[in-house]
Amino acid sequence: MGRVAAQTGKRQPNKRSAGLLLYRRRAGMTEVLIAHPGGPLWARKDDGAWSIPKGLYEAGEDAEATARREFAEELGSPAPHDPVVELGDVRLASGKVVTGFAAEGDLDAAGVVSNTFEMQWPPRSGRMQEFPEIDRAEWVSPDVARVKLNPAQAAFVDRLMEVLDGDRPPQT
Repeated sequence: MGRVAAQTGKRQPNKRSAGLLLYRRRAGMTEVLIAHPGGPLWARKDDGAWSIPKGLYEAGEDAEATARREFAEELGSPAPHDPVVELGDVRLASGKVVTGFAAEGDLDAAGVVSNTFEMQWPPRSGRMQEFPEIDRAEWVSPDVARVKLNPAQAAFVDRLMEVLDGDRPPQT
């Protein structure tokens, strides 16, 4: 999720991330998997704080490959091997551009095991601590996802639902 910028509060203009929005259909309903960022700065934040599993990539790197890699790193499970739906780009308030993809699949959200990051905590203490990039994941309805996700990333849910509802063709 690129926690360094989020944890320090520093803007990262011109940075690019790619992420994968996993979805499943159960009993005629669509659910999406969203992830809550780990670390003390996010511990008490909920609505508007969640994200799709995502991470930074450099020029020349493949966005879809990055999205699949970050999914595996942040959730501890490989991304589905099936083709993805391209969801386009969104720009976060930080200036970072996120390229989104969606894939149908399933995983046990309670079993998520994320990679970690290190930061000084408490501030100015000189003490470094390690935290998970993702502290939990949940399957939620599209309506709940729109509230819980970072506001810019909520557009990925809308775009996915357009594809699933047949309003636009999938781009694989």
